[in-house]
Amino acid sequence: MGQAEPLTRPERIAVLVLIGGIVSIDLVGFFTSSDLDWFRTLLSIATTLSFALFIWSPLIAVSTLAGVIAVSLFVGSAAPALVAGAIAAGLVLRLASTTIIFAYVGGLLILNALYAFLYGEDATMPTSIALVLISATLSGGVGLALRISYARGTRLERELVEQAEREREAVLAERKWIAGELHDSIAHHLTVIAMHVQLVDDENSRPTSQSAIQTSARKALSDLRFVIQMAEDAPRGTGVPSGDLAAAIEEATEEFEATGRTVACVGDPNDENIPRGAEIIFARVVRESATNVLKYAGMGEVRIEISLEPETVSLKIHSPLPDVPRRDLPSTGTGLNRMAERVLGVSGEFTAGPDESDPESRSWLVSVRLPMA
Repeated sequence: MGQAEPLTRPERIAVLVLIGGIVSIDLVGFFTSSDLDWFRTLLSIATTLSFALFIWSPLIAVSTLAGVIAVSLFVGSAAPALVAGAIAAGLVLRLASTTIIFAYVGGLLILNALYAFLYGEDATMPTSIALVLISATLSGGVGLALRISYARGTRLERELVEQAEREREAVLAERKWIAGELHDSIAHHLTVIAMHVQLVDDENSRPTSQSAIQTSARKALSDLRFVIQMAEDAPRGTGVPSGDLAAAIEEATEEFEATGRTVACVGDPNDENIPRGAEIIFARVVRESATNVLKYAGMGEVRIEISLEPETVSLKIHSPLPDVPRRDLPSTGTGLNRMAERVLGVSGEFTAGPDESDPESRSWLVSVRLPMA
């Protein structure tokens, strides 16, 4: 049991008022009584004032009180001083550390033993010692109860603060998730729409572009419902995207071919050996890569490779680099960062950049490797 919380403002006021009242009574008696022992009166006042030290330092207060009581034993006012020391048990149990509490209890017992030794012939001695021990027990019980109560209150306040922080973090995480889902899905469809809007003036490509715009708008609405349902923790509808790798590749293929690109797919996206978690991540990577291909890639073949090894499963997406970098669709890097976060979050490997294994091909390579387990 370490150092307890300091006295509260009401407690300090109560202690000071009590001390002031007792000292006032002693002073009135000192000035109005002709046969009063002035030394004992001053000793009584010193005993009372030592209680005020508990407001600043329990150690100094206990040491001072022990010294005053020890002096009282030799001037014939031991019983009142011991009772005062017993009452101080409430403040000791309320404020002091374990070491000081044990020192106080030991000191109080020693002073009582010394009192019994010095005044053993006094008929009132057993009663005085019993009164001291009972007072110490009752006062200490009150102090300990207050200490436990304040400790519980402090703990509850801390738990409330921690709970509020957890709730705040949960809200931020949910907002981040919603923003990520909007970027991964709806932004992709908006990119497709933006690409085909530029082609509607061409009579030859107008029907295809109009169909692609309608399809992308419909899929964007479906994905928006998915995000809302997930945010509300509602049951998913049958038309909600579920991270199907084969469907993602098929959708990307249609979008690439609609813009005049060819697609080659190596490997089976429906292979049952692909873990479900890896399939979901691969589907996200395919969708985000499709967005980037439509935005920035040159014309030519887009190659998607899926390969399985005993310990890992890999996805590679090759796309031709443009002859002239596009400036009308600036990049924020959010898509690549999102893909990297998803892959690295499951102890996978992610790279994106020019294909250095075949510099002459002038292609951009997105490579993902995930553990099978």
